[in-house]
Amino acid sequence: MKKLSLFFLLLLASAISVLAQPERWQQRAEYAMEIDMNVQNHRFTGEQKLTYFNNSPDTLYKVFYHLYFNAFQPGSMMDTRSRNLPDPDRRVGSRIFHLSEDEIGYQKIKSLVQDGKPAKYYMEGTILEVTLDKPILPNSKTVFEMEFEGQVPIQVRRSGRDSKEGIDYSMAQWYPKMAEYDYQGWHSNPYIAREFYGIWGDFDVKITIDSSYVIGATGFLQNPEKIGHGYENGAKVKRPKGDKLTWHFKAENVHDFVWAADPDYVHTTYEGPNGTMLHFFYQPDSNFVKGWEALPEYTAKAMELMNEKFGVYPYKKYSVIQGGDGGMEYPMATLITGQRGLRSLIGVTVHEMVHSWFQMVLGSNESLHSWMDEGFDTYATEVVMRELYADSPRTRNSIAHSGSYRGYFSLVESGKDEPMSTHSDHFDSNRAYGISAYSKGAVFLNQLSYVIGQETFEKGMLNYYNTWKFKHPNPNDFIRVMEKTSGLELDWYLEYFRFTTKYVDYGIKSVIGADGKTYVSLEKVGKMPMPVDLVVEYTDGSKETYYMPLRMMRGEKEFENDGSNWVLKPDWPWTHETYKLTIPKSAADIKSIEIDSSQKMADIDRENNMIDVQAEIGAEEGGL
Repeated sequence: MKKLSLFFLLLLASAISVLAQPERWQQRAEYAMEIDMNVQNHRFTGEQKLTYFNNSPDTLYKVFYHLYFNAFQPGSMMDTRSRNLPDPDRRVGSRIFHLSEDEIGYQKIKSLVQDGKPAKYYMEGTILEVTLDKPILPNSKTVFEMEFEGQVPIQVRRSGRDSKEGIDYSMAQWYPKMAEYDYQGWHSNPYIAREFYGIWGDFDVKITIDSSYVIGATGFLQNPEKIGHGYENGAKVKRPKGDKLTWHFKAENVHDFVWAADPDYVHTTYEGPNGTMLHFFYQPDSNFVKGWEALPEYTAKAMELMNEKFGVYPYKKYSVIQGGDGGMEYPMATLITGQRGLRSLIGVTVHEMVHSWFQMVLGSNESLHSWMDEGFDTYATEVVMRELYADSPRTRNSIAHSGSYRGYFSLVESGKDEPMSTHSDHFDSNRAYGISAYSKGAVFLNQLSYVIGQETFEKGMLNYYNTWKFKHPNPNDFIRVMEKTSGLELDWYLEYFRFTTKYVDYGIKSVIGADGKTYVSLEKVGKMPMPVDLVVEYTDGSKETYYMPLRMMRGEKEFENDGSNWVLKPDWPWTHETYKLTIPKSAADIKSIEIDSSQKMADIDRENNMIDVQAEIGAEEGGL
């Protein structure tokens, strides 16, 4: 009987353990591709074998592929959207509309079979819809074999050839890519220039190209001895044009594959933290080469800081490749423009590399929740850059994340703020999208550190990464980690900031001195509620922080070691527009009173946040 009881206890413990783990089914894709690039006409042919694992509980009757290059054609959704936006991306504008036949991009499917039998497919813009004669059952796999061809467009956005800096090929979104299917169904969104969402899997890619080219790519080169470019030590071996070489790369557990090629690339390496090898591919422009030579050391330091503060980078390679149209992240690599001053070069490299944590490893649905990548990235980039440049006047004389707050405030004041829950493709303006994704997303995090406390917040960020890496977390997954880390209820915070455009605005309504005490009335002007830290500085130089938690937090943050004495006051219900408290000291003893001296709270009007009490004292103590 005891043995039976023990068995059931163990079974129950096992069940509880399983329920406590954030497990969620997800699909898997294993790609084997071979392409042959013709550098004379910028076209390539390819063969793709895709082993697709349906780990869902659903039977799939269709699948969808992305054909991103088809966006670079006059009249495409991307072209039309760009020309109709009130503030189009200057890199795009009407450029696609004016592309000639030999400048456009395209991907054409020559054949497609499923498990050896021809499949029915239909191409519509940037999406290939495949109707399956053989449905894919739950927990089963199937194999798609495809022949395709493509033309590389003139560099417009992210992908393309002949960039403004003279890079021949930036090959991003270059292959037919299976769309993601998750608990929300298919995500076969047409490509109109913004964010991405992909399936984790393995890539085995062979690229045959003119032998004069050097390639930087996702993954590990399998045949450096056959390439003959001194791939691992930066040496360069010239070969006559016309011969071809095949570069063979493999990458495991990534959700995309990028490569870039140019005959003038210099390739160097630098050992980063935890045995990660850093690779750098750039043109040796005499005006910028010193920056590229200094960049590796800064990149290694930045990765070390990210490992310490946000979780350990899991791959043993990362490449910084000159290419693209600014900066764009991919697994194990980034494309960046390289004709920059050193600080700009470091800044763009850090920003794109930080995506390796929040998009390439966590893998959220960036299209739907762009702020979970771009905003978190913006926050972490600021943290890292301030560490790298801790001694600079620019760092010493600024408040962390103040740029993000200014951007967010300007959008609110414009009256054109949109909820962060808006799909990235559907914002009414580029400005609203950019500020919501980048600035407002960073503000979301920094203000959360105000709500739960900085130390707890930092623990939560590490817990989030370690809990959800390689699992496609959504917004609720993130806030639940923060709830568990802090012991506070935070659904209200996510709901207000994600689903509404309500903003924070608290003020000091009145300060009245009487009977040796000071009576303070606070008011909630904006519609978004927050806990309030009220900092009282006394004339003797001492400080007290009166802390009023929000009642629906169901708790309070730990008092912070900021040099002040913390005083916990009763909760402030969000329904109450005013809050009154008594300071047991005369107004004559108080220098100033300020709401949130940390300036982490995204209060859009700080003019009513502080009162210089001494300046306000009249002839009588009660005359404030």
